[in-house]
Amino acid sequence: MEKIRQQLAFFQKGSSTLHIVKSATVGDGIQLLSLDEKIFFSHYFDSHKANYKLEKFVPASGAATRMFQFLNTFLNDFDPKMDTITSYINKTGEQNLNVFIVGIRKFPFYFQLKEKTKLLFPDYNTFTRDQKVHAIIYTLLHKTGLDFATKPKGIVPFHRIENQIFTPVEEHILEAQQLSDGSEKCRIHFTISKEFQSDFEAIVSKYPQVEVHFSYQNESSDTIAVDKKNRPFRVTNGDLLFRPAGHGALIENLNQVHADIIFIKNIDNVSQAEQEQSIFNQKVLAGKLIYMQQQIFDYLHKLQAENINVELIQEVKIFVERQLSFSLSSEFDMFQSSYQKEYLIKILNRPIRVCGMVKNEGEPGGGPFLVKDEKGQVTLQIVETAQINFANELQKNSLKSATHFNPVDLVCGVKNFKGQKFNLNEFIDHDAIIITQKTIFGQPIKALELPGLWNGAMANWLTIFVEVPLTTFNPVKSVNDLLKPAHQPVFEP
Repeated sequence: MEKIRQQLAFFQKGSSTLHIVKSATVGDGIQLLSLDEKIFFSHYFDSHKANYKLEKFVPASGAATRMFQFLNTFLNDFDPKMDTITSYINKTGEQNLNVFIVGIRKFPFYFQLKEKTKLLFPDYNTFTRDQKVHAIIYTLLHKTGLDFATKPKGIVPFHRIENQIFTPVEEHILEAQQLSDGSEKCRIHFTISKEFQSDFEAIVSKYPQVEVHFSYQNESSDTIAVDKKNRPFRVTNGDLLFRPAGHGALIENLNQVHADIIFIKNIDNVSQAEQEQSIFNQKVLAGKLIYMQQQIFDYLHKLQAENINVELIQEVKIFVERQLSFSLSSEFDMFQSSYQKEYLIKILNRPIRVCGMVKNEGEPGGGPFLVKDEKGQVTLQIVETAQINFANELQKNSLKSATHFNPVDLVCGVKNFKGQKFNLNEFIDHDAIIITQKTIFGQPIKALELPGLWNGAMANWLTIFVEVPLTTFNPVKSVNDLLKPAHQPVFEP
């Protein structure tokens, strides 16, 4: 009941927005590593990884519905007896359909799709071209066919090499194997929907050398929905409506991962042509994290001593401000040394994340910013568009001036300098909620999303932003993205 009261209060208050100071840029919040530095950190990771328990964490419960949205619209609106494909495209302006048709043979599921289509439509060979296209799309999406639009994106075929098909789940497993030191099973954790667990298990069973864990978004993290007047919404039988609270709820799942170093990537950000580059950059980020974490741990051990000198305090202060972009109060130098020591320990003794950031070339999504909290503390944060106050001209201009965005390529250190695991729930900004507008049973409702996994849920972590190449970002938002070079075989079979 206490959670429900708190959530209802959030609806009354409205979505919280952040006080953005400015966008993080190269040299001012984002580090740009030279090739020599990248090679150093990659080798640093390889030479130290045997000392750490590594695990990859991949949110994988999202359905592939949006991937096939334009094809679903086509099925609903197209009459194969009355319309032609050309007239439909001319009428709707839907060029995505044309791209799909032209590239049909390059999709990894093409042969499976064609075979299934002929089973569903025995007269397929007598069809006109337009009827064949309609039959293929019907088979791709209908529950009697491949039913891809209702399946999790993670189990949809993304890549093909000769006769072998690879799903995103498999691509992440292959990446995890190459990050591992090979001395023991590599570990990977997928957050999934319980109803599809058998599908995931069937895929991972082909990789017995990998230790795979599954978890579900905890139903206790679901949030109450309200109507337009912020009253609890009830379904037809009178029950209150609770909804999944977005990926921010997965901080609970991440908190249960017992590893020293955790890699986080989205399920659809995999590549065939750019896999080697992607793995190299993950190693760079991980090497940077281990290197910085060792410095932080060294300082924390020194600060634990009874007698510490002024020189050490100043050294740590400079490190915190320059290396961690954590601005200290202008009054810090006036504090007693005992308070300075405790304050620096409090700052450094937190989970740490190194986040890859790519140059902004029009892709949607959150980005890196310097943000001021209620106490006036300025820190690096990943900010979603929904967290920005567009009524404030300065805030809006900060978004326009952003040079980079968040591809969700994080490496996290979740243990303290004594080797104890942090309780990640202690580092959440619980006010960083987002209110969204939804429709259910034809009625408008408001839904509440918990602080995002890499936004508010990690707001009080130590954060380092590093520029990574755009080639490491290859998401599949539309099925047609699978036709891009990053998802096609390097050499055509």
